[in-house]
Amino acid sequence: MQRRAFLAASAVGLVAAIGATACSRIPVIPKRPDPDVSTAIGWIAHRDGHFTLTLPRAEMGQNIATALKQVACTELGAEWDRVDVVLHATDMPRVKATVGSESVMLFAEPLAQACAALRDALAAGEVAGLVRVRARPVSELRALRSGGLIGASPELVQARGIVTGEPLYAADIRLPGMLYGRVLRAPASVELHSGPRRWDIDAARAVPGFVAVVEDCGPPIGKAQGLGIVAARPGALDAIAEALQVEWDVAGQHPHADIARAIDVDARLGAGALPHKVLNGAPEAGPWDVDLRLDIPMAAHGPIEPRGAVAFWEDGALRVWAGTQDAFYIRDFLADAFGLSAGAVTVQSCRIGGAFGGKTICTVEAEAAALTLAVSSPVKVQWTRAQEYALGFHRPPSSHRVRARVGQGRITDWDHAQMSSHIMFTAAVVPSWMQRGTDVFAGDGGVARGMAAPYVLGRARAAYDMVRLPVHTGPWRGLGAGPNALAIESAMDEAALAAGVDPLAFRLAHVADPFLAACLERVGEISSWGKTPAFSEGLRVGRGIACGTYKETSHAAAIADVAVDARGRVRVTRMWCVHDCGLVINPDQVRAQCEGNLVWSLAMVLTDDLPTEDGRVTAQTFADAPIPRMTDTPTLTVDLIQSDRPPQGAGETVMVAGPGAIANAISAATGRRLVRFPARAGDLAL
Repeated sequence: MQRRAFLAASAVGLVAAIGATACSRIPVIPKRPDPDVSTAIGWIAHRDGHFTLTLPRAEMGQNIATALKQVACTELGAEWDRVDVVLHATDMPRVKATVGSESVMLFAEPLAQACAALRDALAAGEVAGLVRVRARPVSELRALRSGGLIGASPELVQARGIVTGEPLYAADIRLPGMLYGRVLRAPASVELHSGPRRWDIDAARAVPGFVAVVEDCGPPIGKAQGLGIVAARPGALDAIAEALQVEWDVAGQHPHADIARAIDVDARLGAGALPHKVLNGAPEAGPWDVDLRLDIPMAAHGPIEPRGAVAFWEDGALRVWAGTQDAFYIRDFLADAFGLSAGAVTVQSCRIGGAFGGKTICTVEAEAAALTLAVSSPVKVQWTRAQEYALGFHRPPSSHRVRARVGQGRITDWDHAQMSSHIMFTAAVVPSWMQRGTDVFAGDGGVARGMAAPYVLGRARAAYDMVRLPVHTGPWRGLGAGPNALAIESAMDEAALAAGVDPLAFRLAHVADPFLAACLERVGEISSWGKTPAFSEGLRVGRGIACGTYKETSHAAAIADVAVDARGRVRVTRMWCVHDCGLVINPDQVRAQCEGNLVWSLAMVLTDDLPTEDGRVTAQTFADAPIPRMTDTPTLTVDLIQSDRPPQGAGETVMVAGPGAIANAISAATGRRLVRFPARAGDLAL
């Protein structure tokens, strides 16, 4: 079939495919197999004395390319400059999405096994063909013990490219004849049916650079149908959108447009027991020594790079370049949406300028695919910051009621109730009918993450419920672990106060895990715990501590110093953090992950609050949903516990400790417990 005939035929098929998808009752489900040695051999290849490592993970600034190159070089016995790293595409066997702080934990050993097998084959004189991998004991792998590159911090892969402007990101892709597109959607909740009613095509055509208006512009986002525009230059897109003056049809109002009311934990408790149990203890009836209501608002991922994609249809196949955490899910979604076989779609991973769990679903990629089909040319779609806020998913808000009873210096009874929205079974992917089923039979492990406090708490109960909100929610750094730990650590400090026990000693008395206890003891040592922060005239100063375990494998403890002025303005002046994630491949990058988590902790306590109105996000820029600035960052001290345990996750762990340490320091400085976040100066003013 000739190219023009194919495109014409595909245009007819596209309408049917999209319509079928919109009415489909079963969404595309991500497939996330754990890696093994049989697939790992496809990640490493040798030719003419050089090796190529096809990175089986997305690179989004966590610098996993560097860590896995360290593993490969060590196991191969190869010099650093003899191993090249390339980002993967979907023309290789499926690899698991880059989520969950799993890159070193799950991928280091299979890669080391593959490299060991390749090294032995080369030593035996085999220079071509496939290598059979014989899994060997971990103790025989060079890359899983300290020494040489393991525990070192070599030059970062792609670092020079970043600082010299080498094309690395989806926005850097340039193809011959490439055009630029955008899909406009109604300024309304994505959970309401909406679509374009009328627009001024003549005014749009008058804009220099106008190419097309595309009505059939791909699957909806939620229930929001779009209207596509294509231009010869990216600068024309804003002018075309304004000239169109689109009028939108929006169906009704969402029943939970008042988000704070929808997740009110006390109102929900008044309606009966919460259905999803994390801890099944039965606290005794009676008065509580600690009874806290804490409300944590919605928060955006805030990546520096709004998502973008380039797509091109050619000879019956679709090729896409995207900064995504799950290229294979993007492929599967596009194949389903456009009626193609999986083999007819190739997605090339690009470096991601920040993701944090937010770039796991298919949005901009489908927009680019639909627009390139309509105009028969390559199309780049780059979301604006406002689109990131309006059309992406966000950390769900949560409302907590935490109660504790203390006897003889210990917690005897504990009750943690939470009302929130979905994280794993996000409405951005799961239709409402299916979500109702998961709510009944499965709950949501993302909401539950971290609700099982890392302490021995006597008679302990923890339970939660969820409601589908008008704004899409989903995975965010650490999933529910950050908000849950903030609530737990706030209550632990109040319980220590009620017991009259030092907060560090109180935690140690309730910790059974020796690794977490070691983190607590060490952070107390390096911070000189018990020493009052230096006093400054006119400022109230305080020190706080918190700790936690992430996914039962990685441990962290943090201490923060804060200063609060008479007007209630908070400044975090110093933070210490101790982290245990097992064997550390690259200490500089693990410290960087810890530091990133500590800065996110600042945001959770001091700035995070994504504004909404009538069930839709109203933020347009970072000014509307601020993130911490460099000038807000305190002096950070990160201490890594050296360990011979297998490597564990490091990308999200410190979220269980940093926010609580800051909140507890504010309480120590002011005598006022933060119960609604972010901190408001009026609540802390003298």
